[in-house]
Amino acid sequence: MKPTRVTNSIRALRFAHGEMTQAQLADLIGVTRQTVIAIEKGRYSPSLEMAFQIARVFKVPLDAVFQYTQTDGETP
Repeated sequence: MKPTRVTNSIRALRFAHGEMTQAQLADLIGVTRQTVIAIEKGRYSPSLEMAFQIARVFKVPLDAVFQYTQTDGETP
């Protein structure tokens, strides 16, 4: 499986919110800690619903959590 071009700020947001652990975030959004690890490392893209849940936990807009990197020559 190739890595996703979706990057995220989850690790920074966790630390900005009282050093929340991956396990705590996982509990809040109803997934395993391993899923949070995979999302943080960019090995897995969450569903749109899960992405919104993560943004809601941190009380920030979706694009403050996830960014999509465009390749050269790609049409927006």
